[in-house]
Amino acid sequence: MANKPRAGAVRKKGKKVAAGGTGGHGRKALEGRGPTPKAEDRPYHPAAKAKARAERDAAKTPQRQSSPARRSAPTPRRSKDGTEVVAGRNSVVEALRAKIPANALYLAARMDVDERVREAIAVANHRGIPILEVTKVDLDRMTGPDAVHQGIALKVPEYEYAAPMDVLDAIEARGAVPLIVALDGVTDPRNLGAILRSAAAFGGQAVVVPQRRSVGVTAAVWKTSAGAAARIPVAMAGNLVSTLKEFKRRGVFVVGLDGAGEVSLPDLTLGADPLVIVVGSEGKGLSRLVTETCDEVVSIPIDAATESLNAGIAASVTLYEVSRARAQALA
Repeated sequence: MANKPRAGAVRKKGKKVAAGGTGGHGRKALEGRGPTPKAEDRPYHPAAKAKARAERDAAKTPQRQSSPARRSAPTPRRSKDGTEVVAGRNSVVEALRAKIPANALYLAARMDVDERVREAIAVANHRGIPILEVTKVDLDRMTGPDAVHQGIALKVPEYEYAAPMDVLDAIEARGAVPLIVALDGVTDPRNLGAILRSAAAFGGQAVVVPQRRSVGVTAAVWKTSAGAAARIPVAMAGNLVSTLKEFKRRGVFVVGLDGAGEVSLPDLTLGADPLVIVVGSEGKGLSRLVTETCDEVVSIPIDAATESLNAGIAASVTLYEVSRARAQALA
């Protein structure tokens, strides 16, 4: 019996009718939506919210730019107890050569030893400075994240400041004519180091720094002073104006240095008298209250093409002129 075509399987013949189009929607559906965006690019995804928070925090935080010079010569780090840590082989050797006081020399375990490290060890042994071997992690923590310690660090103790009137008492007890330098707003440690060095060279007996908005005695000051910081005491004044007024009550004249001073340095007549020379910052000069406290405000004659002298040089020139005046008074 022959197979009988089943119903519905026979193709019907007839006129073809064109089907209606979809307007391109079908093609777009077949193309899809493209690759899936990253999680951080989806607005409502937790990763995108975390990325946005990080960008906002980065915009609020100022970016610190480091230079090769800073990385090779890191600045000392001051700890909570007032001590400093000088890091880096060159910095440590220079600090030891300058005879900066030190509590300890730290060396990383299994470090590569070169001539600088050998010299640091030799000087530390000669001066009786303890040498401690620590891990690299300990040195990283001690010197801070920005320092390149190169496996070596030196711990410098906090400087012990004198009281201004105690310094004056000691000078008078020796029978000397007081010659003191006071700083008003000087913040560069190199200037303080240079002033200490000039004071030691020209008969100065002490330097006074205010407690606020002023540089203190740091490792950089010790290095710049070339050892003078060990010979010239530095006193700290809680209030500089009050301290200057107390000096005046004790019979000490106060002379300020300022480019607009009415008295030219060669015309200064107080050089042989008990004297406090007040040096202001290079940018702002003397503050108003300090200027009003001075007995005289002195200017240093300089070439018109030169705008000003920095604090260290101005103090050096004035100390030299005062020392010359004192030598003439004794002749």
